[in-house]
Amino acid sequence: MRAALLFALAGLWTSAAAAASPMDGYWLTDDHKGVVHIGPCGSHTCGWIFRVLDRGPNVPTRDVHNPDPNLRNRPILGMPVLTGFAADGSGGHAYDPKSGHSYRTTMSLNGDGSLTVTGCVMLFLCQSARWTRVR
Repeated sequence: MRAALLFALAGLWTSAAAAASPMDGYWLTDDHKGVVHIGPCGSHTCGWIFRVLDRGPNVPTRDVHNPDPNLRNRPILGMPVLTGFAADGSGGHAYDPKSGHSYRTTMSLNGDGSLTVTGCVMLFLCQSARWTRVR
């Protein structure tokens, strides 16, 4: 009986850790140059570049600005750009492939269904972007 109760409690904890975030889905970036897929990754919420909408001869298809030379050849498509978020959008990091910089970041849903993504270099030097859900 005790073992069955422990297994049941473990099952509840596992399903809670993998629970969907209200931010899960596909989001058009504020500059309309890409779509990011946000979803679970282990016990966190993460985001990957799902589609690149920016076109032209100078648009890189590889992570050429990455500070790590070993990562400069990885494809932009499918690259993780949001990592380590709690389901409520707190506590994560964002990577900007245009600059090769990472930022401490939070995400929050707005009343109109859009998503505010706020990245900070320091506690007081932050910038927000408004993404719209595409599905």
